[in-house]
Amino acid sequence: MAQMDAKRAEKISKALSDPTRLKILGEIRKRTECLYCVDLYENIHLAQPSISHHMKQLTDTALILSEKEGRNIKYKLNNEVIDEFIDFLQALKK
Repeated sequence: MAQMDAKRAEKISKALSDPTRLKILGEIRKRTECLYCVDLYENIHLAQPSISHHMKQLTDTALILSEKEGRNIKYKLNNEVIDEFIDFLQALKK
């Protein structure tokens, strides 16, 4: 597992500071495999451009991974990056 630097941790912290993005991560976590954008529109009552903005923030930080499947994009949590972020925070306690 790679070591996370402070700059990357800061970018992730900013992405996580928005309640809508936390809700999106929660919706993705609920799924056993992946989540499609259409699923988000049903559960997060925002306009499509707003959801796209939040999804871009989360993919830019690599907290979620996106994969194009035909005309749809499916998303899943990037557990490796989440674990690296947790390890970074844990190291602050020492």
